Amino acid sequence: MKDDVMWIAVAESSAIVRHGMLEILKHFPDTPHPVQLIEVTSLEALDNCMQTHVPDLLIVDPAFEGWFNIDNFKADPQSANVKCIALLCSMVDQNLLRKYDDSISLYDDEEAIYGKISQLFHAAREDEADTDALSQREREIITCVVKGMTNKEIAEKLYISIHTVITHRRNIARKLQIHSPAGLTIYAIVNNLVELSDVKM
Repeated sequence: MKDDVMWIAVAESSAIVRHGMLEILKHFPDTPHPVQLIEVTSLEALDNCMQTHVPDLLIVDPAFEGWFNIDNFKADPQSANVKCIALLCSMVDQNLLRKYDDSISLYDDEEAIYGKISQLFHAAREDEADTDALSQREREIITCVVKGMTNKEIAEKLYISIHTVITHRRNIARKLQIHSPAGLTIYAIVNNLVELSDVKM
């Protein structure tokens, strides 16, 4: 479970628009959740952000870095639960806009922006609570790890990428607060995910 901080990343190529949005968010009304802002200036910076601290919300220009691939972003397990808000600086196809959780126009006032962000933040935390239980795929990966399989072997067995295996293992560690193979082995045995004879000593 995340801390009580509201993590918001702003991804926008235009420095003027990006700084303007960050300035508005710095004055977010009193809330039980302190706001922590992440300035994102490139796709590489966004990738680094996702590796270091996954935000609750991503405010992103659909034209960010040429064209932001919302489908790929949502398909990645690491960012699947991040709520995405389209920052509308120009005309955007409505079919594309439907893939975002909400949108903010340059003409929206502060009250409208704060309202949308608050609503999505609470939705993000509810989604996170729903996903704190291990998924079937995560249980499969635990079983493979306990059996002594490498990330490459797990990826081949489950027909997924090594990157996806690593992401699942991070999520497992976060959910269970277990960060060692030995601890994972004990968890798997106690919860009947594996037989003692399956464990690689």
